[in-house]
Amino acid sequence: MRDENNADFEALLEYIKRNRGFDFTGYKRTSLMRRVRKRMQELGIEDFNDYLDRLEVAPDEFVSLFNTILINVTSFFRDRPTWDYLITEILPRIATDKEPTEPIRLWSAGCASGQEAYTLAMAIAEALGVEQLRRVKIYATDVDEEALEQARRATYSSREISSVPPEMVERYFESSDGIYIFRKDLRRSVIFGRHDLLQDAPISRIDLLVCRNTLMYFNAEAQARIISRFHFALNDSGFLFLGKAEMLLSHGDSFVPIDLKGRTFIKVPKGNTRKRMLLMGNNARNDEANYFATHVRIRDTAFDANPIIQIAIDTNGLLTLANERARNLFNINPRDLGHPLQDLELSYRPIELHSCIDQVYAERRAVTQREIEWISYSGEVFYFDVQVSPLQDLNSRILGCSITFADVTRARQLQEELQRSNQELEMAYEELQSTNEELETTNEELQSSNEELETTNEELQSTNEELETMNEELQSTNEELQTMNEELRLRSEELNQVNAFLESILTSLRGGVVVVNQEMQVLVWNDKAEDLWGLRDDEALGKHFLNLDIGLPVQQLRQPIRSCLLGESPSIEVILEALNRRRRTIQCKITFTPLMDARGDICGVIMLMEEQEPVDS
Repeated sequence: MRDENNADFEALLEYIKRNRGFDFTGYKRTSLMRRVRKRMQELGIEDFNDYLDRLEVAPDEFVSLFNTILINVTSFFRDRPTWDYLITEILPRIATDKEPTEPIRLWSAGCASGQEAYTLAMAIAEALGVEQLRRVKIYATDVDEEALEQARRATYSSREISSVPPEMVERYFESSDGIYIFRKDLRRSVIFGRHDLLQDAPISRIDLLVCRNTLMYFNAEAQARIISRFHFALNDSGFLFLGKAEMLLSHGDSFVPIDLKGRTFIKVPKGNTRKRMLLMGNNARNDEANYFATHVRIRDTAFDANPIIQIAIDTNGLLTLANERARNLFNINPRDLGHPLQDLELSYRPIELHSCIDQVYAERRAVTQREIEWISYSGEVFYFDVQVSPLQDLNSRILGCSITFADVTRARQLQEELQRSNQELEMAYEELQSTNEELETTNEELQSSNEELETTNEELQSTNEELETMNEELQSTNEELQTMNEELRLRSEELNQVNAFLESILTSLRGGVVVVNQEMQVLVWNDKAEDLWGLRDDEALGKHFLNLDIGLPVQQLRQPIRSCLLGESPSIEVILEALNRRRRTIQCKITFTPLMDARGDICGVIMLMEEQEPVDS
């Protein structure tokens, strides 16, 4: 049954993507399904197929669904210490690395209702001065058009700006009747637009990208796609600012943290020097640049054609070159160029290269290791003479080192055939082989343990993201409840005012007022009626009028009341002799008027009772 529900849910997501262009397939299923079910519960729908039918017949339902899915929880200066770090360290650093007239480009991805984008504008003004906003472009994007429309208005309540320091409120906001509007001259630096992080092309040449508590709603695959787009969008020295639940554990090749607590990362440029030189040459238009690119290609081709296995390492320990035989034999991927040698298996197998490289740099001479054994991935055994040689320029400055692997497997095989008769050497070789296998087994166990730890860490990270998502959902629900409570309070005050007004009217009338419904039950019994007949309102309300024990002959009023209820007359007057509460005989004038509801239907009768002054004869 659960698999069936999952299939129905995926069909619902596909329908939304096909008809509205919103692709939620990259979102975390647990959070997404919980938000959709919340909307379905509000409508009293339990099945995903039934809700899909609802979307087909009621297109306006998409708006309510998107408002439920897209939580849009945000605030000004959320996690204030991280913003302080941005103001004091990151933004001045960005400005220092640029020319005075060079533009500064910032991107707020997932900006919701605009608080984060305007916080960026205030942060720039605080760090660099308000006048610097002329050279700043802040691109604020979100998938929710309704939230973007609210952001463009830049209008916020006192509760929404409560996290902004009072001095900054005075500098950057204009107040009117309890509503705060972000300064119009500063809003010109902020550009709002709809953007889907998974589908739309990223904005380029960005110096600082702010995307806080947005990645946590996506699954690992979607996160990887978004991080790749962020890497493309940023300049080589660009910064990435994330939320407190987002750590980029699996993207160390793209971003490295400079303040992990504040979730601030710097971009790691991809590609190596050789690729950049080729690109520069290919894009150039002059003959000199074309010759340079051709020269690089010739050098690469000649290096690849070298029959000896060879790699080159720069002084930073990065793999710079690897010819074709080295790539094929040691399974070196072109993407490995430009990465640290220590991250590759080649650094310790077939020989531990770090100590050799350190010796070469220290002694400035070649180091050779003879007959080093290596077992290929197919199980074939090779033997190499490994030579590590320093690479020096004309000024004898070390540029790196060259490592060659001369294949001496055939010579070794001949030597083993000659020495096969020597049992002791054979046993020693077997013991060495066994020791090597044990070391490999130990290494595999350690690697397995490391993978398990990484898996556990990722699971904890996912749990943290899920908890943060639920927290924001609860925050959103709390805000909705606060809004509803405020509306109920206002309605209650209005009702109290109406009741007080009605009570004052009834109190101000000279005669007694009695209102009955269709069943002749007393609905209203004012003070003047109590003063006439001596019956309190708690004794009269809800009772049948004709059953009241008062000095008024109520049975004689049955017919006038029925005439009013039937609408036979707009008003009826009757004068009766009655006994008031003091047991004094009086002449009572009673005026009957039909009580109308909002639709104009008769729902009762209003009786106005007045004591007549005696006429002097």
